Amino acid sequence: MKRALVTGGASPIGAAICRRLAADGLHVIVHANRSMPQAEQVATAIRESGGSAGIWGCDIADTAATRDALAALLAGGVPQVIVHNAGTHDDVTMAGMTEAQWRGVLSVSLDGFFNVVQPLLLPMTRTRWGRIIALSSVSARLGNRGQVNYAAAKAGLEGAVRSLAREVGSRGITVNAIAPGIIDSPATVGFTANDISAIVPARRLGRPDEVADLVAFVASDQAAYISGQTIGINGGMA
Repeated sequence: MKRALVTGGASPIGAAICRRLAADGLHVIVHANRSMPQAEQVATAIRESGGSAGIWGCDIADTAATRDALAALLAGGVPQVIVHNAGTHDDVTMAGMTEAQWRGVLSVSLDGFFNVVQPLLLPMTRTRWGRIIALSSVSARLGNRGQVNYAAAKAGLEGAVRSLAREVGSRGITVNAIAPGIIDSPATVGFTANDISAIVPARRLGRPDEVADLVAFVASDQAAYISGQTIGINGGMA
């Protein structure tokens, strides 16, 4: 049974990804940092529905702590699917942005990608099969007022994906980014129907399950020739 590690697995999108990968027969490792009870709920629900899941707690912004935690995780087997979904917002215009707000957002999305993926690369390459998927955002392409830090972090992920795909492609490993638009979650409760109609050509919010379905395809054997790409799922926004 292949193992999948999903960072930020307790978030609405992360939980949907975990459920979908488990339904496809993978053993899913649900990561969280401050949301461990929610991660356990996701894993429990997967097991109760007949799937296989466990949890993994770590501050992925902490390089040393992540490396130590991954060593223990590897004892149970190599994750051949890595979905880096963890991220954070700290929205403010750049004129008022502090260094802590800048670094805090980059540390989870961008540093977290390095901290999780780098120690797992050699073990993954030895299996001659792997899928590395980073969750980006439409903000990386369009920009968004008050999200200079967030857009920079996600754009950095997309650049990392393109370069890493060239490094590991000969080992049966694909590396891609998926860039959602406005997805139904607690973070979008402030959007009105008029707001959505004005911004999104599809005139509705995306659903976490729709993102999860795309992740599942990119993680499958059917997507073996797709690598180094950023795939948008945004209702026509970009």
